Formats: sequence, structure tokens, C-alpha cells
Amino acid sequence: MTFSSSSQVPTANGSRYLQQLCKHWRHNLAVDFTAHAGTVTFPRDARGADWPGDARLVLLAHDNALECRLEASAAGQLDALKGAVARHIDRFAFREAPLAFDWHDEPRL
Repeated sequence: MTFSSSSQVPTANGSRYLQQLCKHWRHNLAVDFTAHAGTVTFPRDARGADWPGDARLVLLAHDNALECRLEASAAGQLDALKGAVARHIDRFAFREAPLAFDWHDEPRL
């Protein structure tokens, strides 16, 4: 079962924040990114966790927004990652933080 949520974060600096976040996390997570799109995989056992499966973050930079989409294996994993993503991006966006993360949970697959 997959738990998913997405957010369109209003910012003119989506590409910058996407690249900063991906560079930050590539030191200890599987990350693939360009200036306009990125994917981060969070292992099921990251930081001592024991989730049913890995989670994934997909980032897409648009002219006026950063699109964030999370897919997780459990509701608790999804909720924890929503907070982690928002906190990390807000650190990079300190000049305009806090950014508006309006997460929209999607039906379970």
C-alpha cells in the first residue's frame, strides 16, 4: 500500500532550493537531480526506523513554485517526511521562510 501527498510551494526560487536540498541529501541518501527535477529515496531503515518499505520524494521546479510529491509505505512515514522536507527547504529558503506547504494527501494505492 502506498501513501502519497503533494504540495505546490509558492516560490520563484524552486530550482535553487531543489538543487540545494538534493546536494544536501546526496551525502547519505540515493539522489538523482537536474536543475528542474529531483528524486530522493529514503530507505525503510533510515535513522533506525523500521518502515514496511522505502519512501520517495519527487521535486519539480516551476517558474513560480516548487512541486513536492512524497510516496511512503506507511502513514507515519509520510507524516514524518512531510515535516522533514518542509524544515529542510525552509532552511535553504531562510530569506522567504516559512514557505507555504499545503500538503494534499492522495487516495491510497
